[in-house]
Amino acid sequence: METNVEEGAGGLVLLAAAHETGLLCDLETAIASCEPTTARSLLSSSPRCLRQLMLTLLFLPLGGLHRTHDLRSYTGNVLAVVTGRSRAYGYCHTERFLSQLAKANGSEALTTTLGSWTAHLWEEGLQDAGEEAAPCFYIDGHRKPVYADSLIPRGLIGRTGKILGGRALVLLHDEHGHPRLATTSRGDQHLTVGLPQVLARYEQAGGKTAHARLIVDREGMAAPFLRDLAEAGHSIVTLLKTNQYEGLTSFTDVGEFVPFTHDRKGQVIREVAQACFALALPDQKDQVLPLRVALIRDLRRQVPCAPPEADPNEDPGLPAWWRENWQAEPTKVEPTTAKLIPIVTTAPHIDAAELAQTYIRRWPLQENVIRDYLLPLGLDTNHGYGKTPVPNSEVSKKRATLEKRLSDIKQWAPAARERSSKASLRYTRLRKETKAKGEQRYRVLDEQLQKLQAQGVSPSQWKAERTRLQAEAEREMQELWQRVSAVLETSNKEFAKWERYCREQGDLLRALEDLAAQERTMYELDNRKDHIMTVCKLALANLAMWTRDQCFPASYAHATWARLAPFFQLPGTITSSRHMVSVQLRPFHDRQYNRDLSLLCQRVNEKQLHLPDGRLLLFQVQEMARPILHQQQRLNA
Repeated sequence: METNVEEGAGGLVLLAAAHETGLLCDLETAIASCEPTTARSLLSSSPRCLRQLMLTLLFLPLGGLHRTHDLRSYTGNVLAVVTGRSRAYGYCHTERFLSQLAKANGSEALTTTLGSWTAHLWEEGLQDAGEEAAPCFYIDGHRKPVYADSLIPRGLIGRTGKILGGRALVLLHDEHGHPRLATTSRGDQHLTVGLPQVLARYEQAGGKTAHARLIVDREGMAAPFLRDLAEAGHSIVTLLKTNQYEGLTSFTDVGEFVPFTHDRKGQVIREVAQACFALALPDQKDQVLPLRVALIRDLRRQVPCAPPEADPNEDPGLPAWWRENWQAEPTKVEPTTAKLIPIVTTAPHIDAAELAQTYIRRWPLQENVIRDYLLPLGLDTNHGYGKTPVPNSEVSKKRATLEKRLSDIKQWAPAARERSSKASLRYTRLRKETKAKGEQRYRVLDEQLQKLQAQGVSPSQWKAERTRLQAEAEREMQELWQRVSAVLETSNKEFAKWERYCREQGDLLRALEDLAAQERTMYELDNRKDHIMTVCKLALANLAMWTRDQCFPASYAHATWARLAPFFQLPGTITSSRHMVSVQLRPFHDRQYNRDLSLLCQRVNEKQLHLPDGRLLLFQVQEMARPILHQQQRLNA
């Protein structure tokens, strides 16, 4: 029998959980399927060595480390305890294993393993039910910046609001907040591209995605994207963008608003009603996508509404500030209305309150899990900066736009020139014809006036008739000359277009040359190493959640990694025998924590968890010596 005092002895419960849930077996199978790329690869090591290396990567955050480089200055013993070694692996050995695993396509194998393992782990309890409900997934994108001197694909980093080069992750959570799967890609990938990919990967791994209910944020609010997912049998829940609607008038079949949430005093602060919305499809003219809406009206937040049309007969009420007895008066209250929060879905039938609650749960079930589990485990830490040159996507977009404009202008310029030339010829012809008609019309006018004078009419009558005939002639000629002016204006406009198009062609050619001269080589990051570590962090988060649900007291049902980690990092005395490993954990300096620790030990012993070598794991709280109390007992005796 061996007895050792080790740091991080409490982490053995995570090791036992990895064995009991089948994670270790799945990881070893995935690594065994990776073909070594070199003759002396660590992937050709013994199964025991491969398991220890994989456990080192899996439990790095347990030792307070976020990257393999941190092993250079690591002096703790936590990683040695959970990997079954006398000393933890160093940086060079671990980094070499990670690099060789990435080159052997280990990221793909481990991704499939993670999806299969999480599906089995969290869907096992649902298989006993007679009727299985459609799965519900919360999917969101997460970008982590990569600071590099080279140009890499960039995206919007939500936490800073800046456009930076980085990696784009798509995280898939279930309706209980468990991170099921993740994919890693270029930093400029949009969620509408990554969401179908992560669904396909999860289905490939054995997860159930048929007729799934998908909850995404506003980034997934694209009509063709929603239509394609709806045609695939999924129902999508998302949030309308503010530029897609204008008040209640944008919605149809608005039902009655009913109380939705109350404040501490019992007053209604939010109301919800059922409605419909027609989302225009840009790729199908005059076609719309019908959406059901849970319309939330937030009574605490007031936004300006469109003022009614002003009455022209109403006194504007301008203050007579120039008068001596003028007194300031309060400005008129601007009309406001409660802010609308439209939550939409492609499902044909909904319960407005249930739909609103489903979307609102996205924050505690996904955003909080990312903040409370994945980020403390080092999700934002980058691993591997290998990169390869790729076409510059930013320059390619600009070049495509410029070339499209140049191609259009090359077609428009000759057409404008031809229209200008035709309009000029037509102007010349119409001008000559109108001038000739004018001369002829005024000759007829003179003949009419001469006839009136020969008839001996009075001078006043002759003048009145002359005025009438002249006005009639001018009216006729004005219409003709307006026609000529319109043709001249058309000719000038087309000539100006032709001139502008010719100048713009030169500007576009200059812009293309400048773009080519300033173009930088874009590099795409090799995400294989980073994705392997992401898989390890998601697996560790699921292990911590499973251990929390199975072994911790009920008060820890919503505990985060920061609250659970002190239990996993507790030092203790490890007593090993042939069939059992007994761990005496050092207690905390807090009574409540010690009571929770006692319950933890009791539940671990009741579950009869086994370590990977088959030995039973037993936990108990170490009794600390109290010299003062012991002295009092001797005196009393």
